[in-house]
Formats: sequence, structure tokens, C-alpha cells
Amino acid sequence: MKHIQTIFILYAIAVFLPLISISAQTIAENEIEPKDSLVQVAYRKVPHSDLLGGVSVVNYEELTKKNYNTYSLDNMQGYVGGWNGASLWGMDEYLVLVDGVPRDANNVLPIEIAQISFLKGASAVVLYGSRAAKGVIYISTKRGKAEDLRIDVRANTGFNVSKSYPKYLGSAEYMTLYNEARSNDGLSPLYSEEDIYNYGSGINPYRYPDLHFYSSDYLKKVYNRSDVSTEISGGNDRARFYTNIGYYRQGGLFKFGEAKNNNVNRLNVRGNIDLKINDFITAFVDANATYYNSRSAKGDYWTAASTFRPNRVSPLVPTEFIDPNNVNSWTLINNSSNIIDGKYFLGGTQVDTTNIFADYYAAGYSKWTSRQFQFDTGIDIDLAKVLKGLSFHTQFAVDYATSYNTSYDNSYAVYTPSWYNYNGKDMIEGLTKYNNDEKSGVQNISGSSDRQTIAFSGQFNYRTSINDVHNFSAMLIAAGFQQTQSEVYHRPGNVNLSLQLGYNYLKTYFAEFGAAEIHSAKLAEGHRNAFSPSLTLGLKMNKSNFLSQSSVMDDLTLSASASILHTDLDITDYYMYESNYTQANGAWWGWYDGAVEHSTNSLRGANENLTFIKRKEFSVNARTSLWEKLITADASFFINSMEGLIITPSTLFPNYFFTYYPNASFIPYINYNNNLRKGFDISLNLNKRVGEIDLSLGFAATYYTTKATQRDENYEYAYQNRQGMPIDGIWGLQNVGFFSDQQDVENSPEQKFGGSIKPGDIKYVDQNNDGVIDEKDEIFLGRAGWYGTPFTGGVNLTAKWRNFTFFALGTTNLGAYGIKNSTYYWIYGDRKYSEVVRERWTEETKTTATFPRLTTQSGANNFRNSDFWLYKNDRFNLAKVQLTYDLPKNILQNFFLHEISAYVSGSNLLTLSKESKLLEMNVTTAPQTRFYNVGIKAVF
Repeated sequence: MKHIQTIFILYAIAVFLPLISISAQTIAENEIEPKDSLVQVAYRKVPHSDLLGGVSVVNYEELTKKNYNTYSLDNMQGYVGGWNGASLWGMDEYLVLVDGVPRDANNVLPIEIAQISFLKGASAVVLYGSRAAKGVIYISTKRGKAEDLRIDVRANTGFNVSKSYPKYLGSAEYMTLYNEARSNDGLSPLYSEEDIYNYGSGINPYRYPDLHFYSSDYLKKVYNRSDVSTEISGGNDRARFYTNIGYYRQGGLFKFGEAKNNNVNRLNVRGNIDLKINDFITAFVDANATYYNSRSAKGDYWTAASTFRPNRVSPLVPTEFIDPNNVNSWTLINNSSNIIDGKYFLGGTQVDTTNIFADYYAAGYSKWTSRQFQFDTGIDIDLAKVLKGLSFHTQFAVDYATSYNTSYDNSYAVYTPSWYNYNGKDMIEGLTKYNNDEKSGVQNISGSSDRQTIAFSGQFNYRTSINDVHNFSAMLIAAGFQQTQSEVYHRPGNVNLSLQLGYNYLKTYFAEFGAAEIHSAKLAEGHRNAFSPSLTLGLKMNKSNFLSQSSVMDDLTLSASASILHTDLDITDYYMYESNYTQANGAWWGWYDGAVEHSTNSLRGANENLTFIKRKEFSVNARTSLWEKLITADASFFINSMEGLIITPSTLFPNYFFTYYPNASFIPYINYNNNLRKGFDISLNLNKRVGEIDLSLGFAATYYTTKATQRDENYEYAYQNRQGMPIDGIWGLQNVGFFSDQQDVENSPEQKFGGSIKPGDIKYVDQNNDGVIDEKDEIFLGRAGWYGTPFTGGVNLTAKWRNFTFFALGTTNLGAYGIKNSTYYWIYGDRKYSEVVRERWTEETKTTATFPRLTTQSGANNFRNSDFWLYKNDRFNLAKVQLTYDLPKNILQNFFLHEISAYVSGSNLLTLSKESKLLEMNVTTAPQTRFYNVGIKAVF
């Protein structure tokens, strides 16, 4: 407990000392050198002009002035190349660092961020060791400056508007088509014509329900999100501080029951102090606290909306329909705890003893609570008295995160009414009760989890120059972090010793060597360490004799890097190198009658030579500025190979190494599979003044390909091989339309996927001409874009005229495919019918149908991966439009307000795509929304 108390004391110092010291500060005349030109890279900051590739950066503080965001990484692919919204250079499991500490990107708000660095290349991340081998996103938060006290207040309020809802059939149409499905299967109709008429006429929606989950009876048109934040900063040459206090609240879409109280709220307090202790020692203290709560009614409405058929039950039934002379029914109602609005009881059936509407009215609610406390501190020591150019930096961090659910779990009764018609009026003659109304009043706690992160780094830095001709730099770094997680025995961590050596000649020719000695406890002793080297060479062409006098080129830097990184990221568990034996599934055996024992089975063999996965990479980069920064560009080409991915081989060992019964194997895990990625990224910016308008146009793009260069496989046909194909491939059958009639079925290859094949079923190509359609006929259909679409691009425009600033951002994704395999499209059995079934195959529509015949069976032949369900994921998104007005500063002279701005914006506004309807529609989750916001910012 002592170390926790210490942390809270230091946290209080970091957050509240700035507030206490506001009135006592003394401001120096000369401010700190602006840091806008410095870019945070691994363990150091370098001038933007000295970057040697594999790094992209966003000046977030400047971006926020014209583009209000609610998430730190929102649409960053629209500004920089190499990041596609899901990965860096097409790799998963990137590491997020916030001020140098592994932290969650969603726990730092855009208003708190100064800069984001995207470290893409292996050369850019080598110093971070194993955990960073697939890229790093480094988020630098704001810090205080040596300036007068500054208070920035920002307030926003906006509304989320649902973009699209799934469309399902009403009761009568569903019942009609379900009868058709039964007829297709040779079954008799389930619903009579009278039933269908009654459900479709609307004469009594309580007796003949027609549920529409997306009706305005249940959902709001808009819901609000509002936030307010205050930043307090300032300082002098001895001490600088920054504090951010923010709060936001977001409502929900529902307008009934407990769900109308759904909300999310978040309070955060972030603070830091930079201190100059003496002429050679400086220190810093950072702290952050986040309090997050999310309240929601019990149940999953959106999943229910996609599965609950419209004719099953009326969730609310007016009590006025109950026969006033039916004493038993009224006794049940009068004893119920859940009469909604004093006039509705909860409907149900013996099959549906619960439903989502009754849940939202009577089952209670839950609240998810999350608390995060983050603290880090560090010291910088100038060791020039020991050796000129030598310095030391260290940082220590400890974070705590905890979360849990609290809930009130109620049970409730539902009632099935028995209807009759009296003089043309529907009446309820009796009620059948299921379940009981029970409210324990006990608050339940569940889902408790916690995480502690401890991080440390210490480094010696050395810089020297010989006559400003030969310039040397070096860093020796020891770093590591470890996380303790609830219910996780082994603590995830990362530890490494790193070295960086740099040299440049006349700041024209550059060479950098980076290396890390890494360690992993996931491997056997003697194999737990590895050495990861990286070499980068660079040339500033504009300083060479060839281009030094150019009137066109301001700057041109070329660089090339070669690296081999070792990582344990794809080693999914500990002790994978050991053999594994069990008796749990052993066979019974005995040497003689009456004696039986369980056999001991081998589940896998040992392989103590199991080792790290390697990222081998070569990349080149060009960065240029033309015509006095009229155009700036940054482009990279990369090729990397992830080698030695771990598998359990199926073809490399003799088949007697395993048995199917009893289930046993001596086959070990081995390093075998290899994946290749190639691609490029580019960022291009044009800045031009046209009359009174300052224009800035930015373009960013990332393109990459993937290939499985080595696989353990032994397919019968070459077209089935995964080796040589994209690693994110979609595999399935090739269709040739529908069977037109029974003769077509009989004259075609036999399709072996279960069930009888009939006209209106999907017909497939027999790839191997063996007369049978089965899994051997599956081929490559397209790339799924698991790590982001093959091509990702973005364009942003800024136009400033007088005190108005217009900003627009668009993003595009090209080259990936998807399968329409949700319950909205794969409809069989007793699934809910969406509007797509209207285009089903029938004898009358056989030439125009776009959906197979309806069936109440499994539909295994039709509803499987094939190009029939394939669609292109190509899209252009109008992601953001914002108009900002800055009140002229001369109006605010001699006023307590120094600056004031107002803005309106819209986010996620439009999707242009052939499949825009599908891409904008969520089926089993909350709908996508457009967000319209109005905000104001004031500086005191």
C-alpha cells in the first residue's frame, strides 16, 4: 500500500501544483524554443529535416485548431502514409506508447495530444525490442511552455444521427414467404391465409403482432454527445506546467424502459510539470486519472433485432383488453410489479418467456466502471563535466487500470393472453403466467479485472562534433516493461538492451546503426536471447554540389535501411517448446482381465530449438521540399518478410507421429511459415496562397501486397495451395448461377454439401472435373484486407480566408473483398427474413433472381463461401467537414479574453460505393452514425 500512497501523492503534486502556483509564478522574457520542428522517435527527438525514413508525424496540436475529433487516431490515414487505419505497413499488433509508456490510445483525448509519430520501418522501432517489431504509434501529450498563464476552455455539443437500419419483412410477408420455403422443402404451410390476413391488416397489433425493432416507437432520431475541457498552462525558465481537466457525456438511442437512461460519461484529469533543478539536472512528473462509467439496460437489443421474428410476440399488451369479469386475470395483473405506464402488461409465450423489450422494462440495468491512474517521472542529467556531449536520461512509470460491472438483476413474469371475439371486439378471456416478478435489491458485481504496468528506461546519450564536419551520436539504452493482469499467470513484458550509433559528414552523408539484444521467457533456456540489428544510410542531395544551387529543390533526403528484428509477438503461449502429456483423454486398457488403466497420451512433442520470429526488411525513403515549400513530399518503399512463424506441421513428419484414436501426437511446434509484404506509402502537401485565400491540400496513400512464401501444405491440386497467394485470402467456390430446373440438377456434377439439391439452389464450377463439387473445388476469391485494405488513401483540404477556416477530409479504401455472410444475407431455417429475400428464386423469377430459393432447412449448399456472396469493399468516405471562425484579436484588446473561436462540423457524413448500403449498415450492433457538432473555444 505504501507505493500506492506514494503514487497518489506524486499524482496530486503533478495535477494540483500548477493550480497552486499560478499566482506565484515569474515569467522569463525569453520563451523556450518551439518544439514543432522536432519529431519524437525512439528514445529521442530529432529535427524533422533529419528524419531518415520509416517515420511519419502529425502535428496534432495544430490539427485540432481546425479539426475537432473525439478519438486520438481518428482518420489518421488521411494525413500520413504507412498507416491504413488498422496497421502499419500491413502488420498487426502495433505498439502504442503514450509519452514513452505502453498505454491505450483511447485513454488519451485529442485535446491532450501535441504530436503523434508513426514509426513504421524496422529501423525506426529496433531500439524498442521485441514488442515493437510490428511498428509503434507514439503519442506525445501537451506540455507547459515558458509563457504567461494561459487558460484554454473548449465546449462542444453535438448529435449522432443514425445512417442506416436493416430492413426486415413484416409479419404477413414473412409468414407468406415462410410458407413458400416450406413448400420448397416439400412441407405443408404453417400459416393459414386467415392468419396472414389478420397479421397484415393491423386490426389488432396486440393479438397479431408485427414487430418493427427500428421503429420510432423505440428509437430516437438523434442522441447527444457533449464535452467540456479546460487547459491551464504556463511557466518560466525554471518550471513549466500543464493541466487538462475534461468531461464528456453521451446519451443513447433508446427511448423506452431502462434503456432510455443509457449513457456514457468520462472525467479525466491530466497534468505534468517540467523542472529545471540546476544548470545540469532537469526533471519531469506526469500524471493522469480517468474515471469512466457506462450504464446500459440488460439485454442485447441489436442482436435481438436481427433474430426475433416479427410475429412471435407482442411485448406490451394493454390491460384494457382483459375481460372486466375475468377475476383470475385481473388478480394476476394487480399483483404484477411490472405494469408499464399503468396500462400495459408484459407479453410472452411458453417459448418466449423473456424478450428484449421486457428485459429493457423489467430486467434491471448494469454499469461498467473503469478507473485508470497513470504516473511517470524522469530525470535528465547533463554529464558534460564528465565528458563533453554526454548526458543521461531515465524514466519510471507505473499505471493502474481496474474495471468491473455492477448490476441489478431482476426476473419478471410475462403473460400469454387467450383471445376471443365478442360482438366484433377482441377481448382477453384468460392469462397464462410464466416466471415471477422478483427484485432482490442486491447489487451484483462481476467481470472484475485489473492491470498494472510498470515501465523503466535508462539511457546514456552522447553527441559530439569535429569542426562541424564529422558529427557523431550514440545512445546506450536499457529498457523494459511488465504488465500484471488479472487471471493471467504469466506477465506480458518486454526487456531489451539497445544501442544506437550515428554519424554524418557535413550533415550531408548519414549513417545510423541501431541494435537491440532482446529476451523472451516464452522460449527454452539457451534460446531466450537474440540480437536485432539495423543499418540506415542517408544522403541530403540538396547539400551536394549537384543540387545545392537549385532554385526548385529546397530539400531532398534519400535513405535506405536494412534490418533483421527478432520478436516473440507471434509466439502465442509459454512452454510451447515442451512436450505435453495427459491422461484426461486416455484410452482404457489392461494387461489381464479385471485390470483397467487410463493410457497416458502425448499431445505434442518437444522442440527446445523453437526460436524467435524474424522480421527481415529493406526499405528506401525519399523526402523533399520544392519551390520554397510550395510542395512537400515523403515517400517510402518497403519489402519485409516475417519468417519462422510457429505451426504444428501436418505434412513434415511421418503420419505415425500421430493417431486419431486415441487422440495423440508426438509432433512439436516448429518455426516454419513465412509471409512477405511489399508496398509503398506517400504523403504529399501543396501550400499556395490564391488571392486572399491560403490553401493547403494534403494527400496520403498506402499500398501493400502480401504473399505466403512458405507453407506446410499438401493439397491435391495446385490451385488450392496457399503458398504464393495473399495471406489474407478469401477462399470459396465459383458459382455459375442457379439450377434452372430438375434436369439441370441431374445433368450437373453432384454437390456434396448436405441436403437435397433443387432448382433455385446455387450451382458451382467443378474445378478439378471429378464430377463432384466439394471443398476441393474452392479457389482463391480475393483479398479480405485483414490488416487494412490493400490501398488506403486520404485527401485533406484547408482553406483560410480572413478569419474563416474551412477544413474537409476524405478517405478511401480499395482492393479488399468481403463475404455477405451475416444473418441479414444467409437466411435459412427459422431465421428472420430481411428484404433481400424479395429477390429470391422462384419459377416466375428464375431469370432475374439474385437470391437462392427459400428453405427451412440448413441451406448448407447455398450458404457457404463462394463468389456468389462476394462484394468489393471499395469506398470513399467524406469523413469530416468543419468551418471555424476566429474572432479578430484586435476586438479583444484590453479584454480578459485573448482568443475566441466558434466552429461547426460534421463527421462520417457520406460513403460513396457500389456497396454503400451494405457498408453503412450494421446488423447485430448499434447503427453507424453521422455526428454534427458545434463548439466554442476561448483563451484567457
